[in-house]
Amino acid sequence: MKERLQKILSARGVCSRRGAEELMRQGRVTVNGAEASPGDQADPEADLICVDSVPIPGSQRLVYLMLNKPRGYVTTLSDERGRPTVAQLVADCPARVYPVGRLDCNSEGLLLTNDGALAQALTHPSHGVEKEYLVRVSGDVAAALPLLTQPMTVDGVRYAAAAVAVRPSREAGTSLLSVTITQGKNRQVRKMCAAAGLRVHRLKRVREGPLRLGSLGSGQWRYLQEEEVELLKSGANPGN
Repeated sequence: MKERLQKILSARGVCSRRGAEELMRQGRVTVNGAEASPGDQADPEADLICVDSVPIPGSQRLVYLMLNKPRGYVTTLSDERGRPTVAQLVADCPARVYPVGRLDCNSEGLLLTNDGALAQALTHPSHGVEKEYLVRVSGDVAAALPLLTQPMTVDGVRYAAAAVAVRPSREAGTSLLSVTITQGKNRQVRKMCAAAGLRVHRLKRVREGPLRLGSLGSGQWRYLQEEEVELLKSGANPGN
């Protein structure tokens, strides 16, 4: 049954009704991919309602799973250009799940869930959830480290300082970096590395908050254990 979006967002704990109106004025609410306006209606059981591209909490059974996204897959449920999507990798999951955060086509590692509230807590910069990447680069790492570990502005976008550590590497001509950020903006690590004079050859997200990807094989997925879900929720809401 269709209801006003303000009522739905309030009932699902996203924000107040007045806050929902403001979100829609800012263009941050979509229904089935289309931008919503104050006064619009939707069916919360049939329509995909998102805030900042993250599905709102739903009444369906919550599913938590981890996917090791290979290179060459796009982080969307469908692609107009016909490219492989992460949805194809989890097609045998009985519930519909959504990407948490974004990884570009050539990046690896990902966490999926259909818990919209948790997804928003993990990805919104205000929550400060750490995201760790292993990044193989070439270039002058010694010169790049001071730039990466302080705030920088790239193409008008302000990035907070990253935590960077050089990891042992046996591959000649490249270095392996551990880069940890809390913002998670579009292609942030790649853009920061480029601005610091480094060329990224491979990028893999290995940690989201307290949860690590571990030994999960490329293209494989698994359900999270109950204690992992609680650990993830605790990391996404450190004040709890």
